[in-house]
Amino acid sequence: MYGWIFRRLPGGFAVRLALLAVLVVAVAAGLLFGVFPAVEPHLPLTRVTVDE
Repeated sequence: MYGWIFRRLPGGFAVRLALLAVLVVAVAAGLLFGVFPAVEPHLPLTRVTVDE
């Protein structure tokens, strides 16, 4: 899959590498600022119980 994306990017090797880095940062930002905050209320991470 990553090879397919890399082959579809325009330009030479250096341009493809730069575009791939921009794509990775954009996907990471989308996950951190969009997807994860929307899903977080549905996760049971705040309901912690400790029995002693």
